[in-house]
Amino acid sequence: MKVKVCGITKRDDLEALVELGADYAGFIFYNRSPRFVGNRLDGRTVREAGKNIGKVGVFVNADVQQVLQTVKDYGLDAVQLHGDESIAFCQQLRLTVPVIKVFPVDANGFQNAAPYLPHSDYFLFDTASKEYGGTGKQFNWELLNNYKLDKPFFLSGGIGPDDVEAIQRWRHKSLFALDVNSRFEISPGVKDMEKVGTFLKAIKKEPVKVK
Repeated sequence: MKVKVCGITKRDDLEALVELGADYAGFIFYNRSPRFVGNRLDGRTVREAGKNIGKVGVFVNADVQQVLQTVKDYGLDAVQLHGDESIAFCQQLRLTVPVIKVFPVDANGFQNAAPYLPHSDYFLFDTASKEYGGTGKQFNWELLNNYKLDKPFFLSGGIGPDDVEAIQRWRHKSLFALDVNSRFEISPGVKDMEKVGTFLKAIKKEPVKVK
C-alpha cells in the first residue's frame, strides 16, 4: 500500500518522510490554503531534500504555464488537480508530467470521472465540499464499491492514525495509494512524525489472510 503525506511545508518533515519510507510528499500550491508551500519552501530545498521520494504538487484552477514552471522549479514528479480543470488542461500537462485528477464523493457517489479516463494517470477521491481542497472528514468508502473504471486511485478525506484496520478490511482492488494530511498534524502544515511513522509501518504490513 502506497502512502502520500500531503501539506508538507517544512524541510525537516520532508526529510523525515524520506527516512520513514513514505512513497509521496504532497506540496500545496493553492495560495488560499493554510498549507500553502510557496512562501515556505523554495524549489531547490524541495529538490534536494526530496530527491528520494515522489513529489506531488497540488493545484486548484491554476494557469497551465504556472503549473509547468512549478513542476520545473520544484522537480515535481506528478501534479494533483483539485479544481475544475478541463480535459484539454490535463492533456496539455500530461505531455510533461503525470496527472492525478481529483473528484469529490458525496451521497450520490463520484461523478464526472469517466471522461477523464484517457487523460489522467490516476484519480483521487476526496470528501465533497463547497470549498476547494480537503475537509479533514471521511466519506463512506462503500460508495466506491461501484467504481469499475480501469484507473487506479488515491483515497483521501480524513484518513487518520486509527483507520489502518478499516482500510485493510475494505481494500478496493483499484486502490493505489492513501492520501493523508490534517489528522497527522500538530498545526496546519506541521506534521506529527511519530504518528506518521506508526501509520506507515502499520499500513505497509500485509494483513494476515484468514484461510
